[in-house]
Amino acid sequence: MPGASFDLSGTVGLVVGGAGGIGQTLATGLAAAGADIVIADLPAQRGHAEEVAAAIRHTGRQVACLDLDITAVASIEAMMVEAMARFGRLDWLVNSVGMNIRKPVLDYVESDWDRMVAVNLKGAFFLTQAAARAMAPQGRGRIVHVASQLATVAMHDRSIYAITKAGLAHLCRAFAVELAPHGLTFNSVGPTFVSTPLTTSMFGDAAFIAENLPRIPAGRFGTTDDVLGAVHFLVSEAAALVNGHLLLVDGGYTAW
Repeated sequence: MPGASFDLSGTVGLVVGGAGGIGQTLATGLAAAGADIVIADLPAQRGHAEEVAAAIRHTGRQVACLDLDITAVASIEAMMVEAMARFGRLDWLVNSVGMNIRKPVLDYVESDWDRMVAVNLKGAFFLTQAAARAMAPQGRGRIVHVASQLATVAMHDRSIYAITKAGLAHLCRAFAVELAPHGLTFNSVGPTFVSTPLTTSMFGDAAFIAENLPRIPAGRFGTTDDVLGAVHFLVSEAAALVNGHLLLVDGGYTAW
């Protein structure tokens, strides 16, 4: 019996939010595992996306950059049509898009809620739906969302973010229950705090480090490569029977 395979050769993958941060590491890392890549991100991020694409092309993989506003269903559908037209198939999708507005729970206003839900949850739902429609006729597909350790625990000043990430993890369970018979899997990863260009200020805050680093038994914060390892597993054949699961990449933060 052959061993579990992590080889992505011959597959086409879509990395949403692949122009920077965690998404950039996912796009380049999964291309290095053999996949051809579609990078979808905001039009304003096209320059960064093209830089990531250039690095991927140097590895010999094919890559395309597409514009996407994840809060608009029409944009999601148009992007998916173009991705399928470019490559003719889609084997896996990773969604690394997310946003956070940090405030005390009593200070949030309706626009904060609407904005975070639109990006973190509504967009993720319709992105998953569009990808599943493309993958189901193939009889195989992997969909992975980057959630958070806050999908399972709460934290000061991040209540709406935590709510949306918990919803994202449950979104994967709901899709798995209905669409697993089509050969599709839906999973999420829950990283601990990861240093990216968007979180630089947080990691420069001594009070934040003093409060949170002792809560991680592993003794360190996360890296984008830590997230890549978990995502690579979930989009590979090695995870064929993993479905509706939240894989925590938190160094033990939620084990307390």
